[in-house]
Amino acid sequence: MERHVVSYTYNDALYAADFVRARFGTFPPAAILAGTGLGDMIDAMQVNDAVDYREIPHFPTSTVQSHAGRLVCGRLGGQSVAVLQGRFHLYEGYPSTAVTFPIRVLQALGVRTLVLTNASGGLNRDFASGDIMLIADHINLTGANPLVGPEEAHWGLRFPDMTQAYAMQLRQAALAEAHALGMPVRQGVYVGLKGPSLETPAEMRFLRMIGADAVGFSTVMESIAAVHGGMQVLGLSTITNMCLPDAPLPAGVDAIIAVAQSAAPRLSALIAGVLNRLNG
Repeated sequence: MERHVVSYTYNDALYAADFVRARFGTFPPAAILAGTGLGDMIDAMQVNDAVDYREIPHFPTSTVQSHAGRLVCGRLGGQSVAVLQGRFHLYEGYPSTAVTFPIRVLQALGVRTLVLTNASGGLNRDFASGDIMLIADHINLTGANPLVGPEEAHWGLRFPDMTQAYAMQLRQAALAEAHALGMPVRQGVYVGLKGPSLETPAEMRFLRMIGADAVGFSTVMESIAAVHGGMQVLGLSTITNMCLPDAPLPAGVDAIIAVAQSAAPRLSALIAGVLNRLNG
C-alpha cells in the first residue's frame, strides 16, 4: 500500500509556495536537494532562515535517517540558494506525485536551476567509494513516473523531451570547477530503482549490462518533474559503496551515510563554484 495516496494539484503547489514566500520573502533562483548523508552541506552556508517541512502546507514528512526535513534559505559561496534537507522516496510508500511535490513548489517559487544530490552504489568498475559522479543521464527502472495521471498544463508539456535531462551547460560548469579545485570527478549514467532492498549480484550484473554506472533509489522522479517544469538540472552522486557482483560485500546504512557525510564538504565546494560560474 502507498501511504497518503493523493493527487497533488497545481493549486496545492501554489498554496505551499505562497506560504514559503510569505515566510522567506524573496526566494532564490537556485535550489539544492540534499540526499542521504548530504544534509551537512548546510554547514558551508550562511543560513538566513529555515522552516520544517511539516509546517509547509501539503508537504510530505521525511521518514528516512539523515533526512532532516527542512527547507533552508541562505548563501553558499556568495550566491543566494535554497536547500531541501531531505527528500521523499517511493519506497517510503509515497506516490510519485508526493515524491516530486517539493519540486512543484520550487517551480511555483520561480526556481530555474536545481541541483539534485544523492548517495549511490557504484557499478562502474573504475569507480571507488567516496567518488563524486556527475550524472550525464539516467535510466528509470522504478516503475513509476510523476507525470502519469491527469494533465496539469500549468506545470509543463504532456510529453517533455528528456534528451538533455541533465543540462550540458551545468555539467560543463561542474567539470571546469572541479578542474579548478583539483577535484577528480566521474561522469556516468544513474539508474533509479524503487528500493528499499539493495541489489542482488544478478541485478548488479544486469544494471552494468544496460549501461548504468551508479544505482540508487531517488533522483529520477525529481529530475523528470524538474525538466517538465522547465528547470535546468545538475545531478551529483556520491558513490558510497561499490556493487561488486563477483565479490559482494554487505552495505550497511550507517556506513553509507558516513561516506556521504565525508564527501559533503567537497560537494558543497563544487556546487558553490558552479553557482558562482553561472552568475559570474
